[in-house]
Amino acid sequence: MDVLEAIEQRRAVKHYDAEHRMSEEEIRKILTSAIQSPTAFNIQNWRFVVVEDPELRRKIRGAAWDQAQVTDASLLIILCADMKAWQKEPERYWKDAPEAARNMLLPAIEQYYSGKPQVERDEARRSCGIAAQTLMLTAKAMGYDSCPMDGFDFEEVGRLINLPEDHIVTMFVVIGKKAKDAWPKPGQLPLEEVWIKDTF
Repeated sequence: MDVLEAIEQRRAVKHYDAEHRMSEEEIRKILTSAIQSPTAFNIQNWRFVVVEDPELRRKIRGAAWDQAQVTDASLLIILCADMKAWQKEPERYWKDAPEAARNMLLPAIEQYYSGKPQVERDEARRSCGIAAQTLMLTAKAMGYDSCPMDGFDFEEVGRLINLPEDHIVTMFVVIGKKAKDAWPKPGQLPLEEVWIKDTF
């Protein structure tokens, strides 16, 4: 499936075949695509918690308003972000870049994030949002469906997955074999309403 077709066909599917299992190779392919997603300064601050334990998934479902897709989808991926990734050996993010790029960008990372917790948090959310879209489009291209989710108790989910203090939970993406079609698209705004040329 080409990328434009995947964008057009991707829907937030809520009902999954709970018996379907994805292969390790398929899971690896989806995650390998996700880590190609861009991040500011290439800090790759996303962390993908793939929840496999059935009992843990049941508990997470309980913290997610009992939404069935949490347990029924083949994959439950909790997108988290390490807000201090910029501090953790940042030279590794630029190890293959030309020396001139390394010399310019490594000091800039410190200047951009140091003492700015809101910037850290905003970038964490942006990074995970981009990665989530990559996960969903890859799944669609592979013949699977998906659903992005933020309908859950973030604090409780963090507790259940033993979230480190310097990380945040940003969202879930569930992926699997749909058991029921999504309802028809509820209504996209006309392009003219959202396309602003130059200024408001």
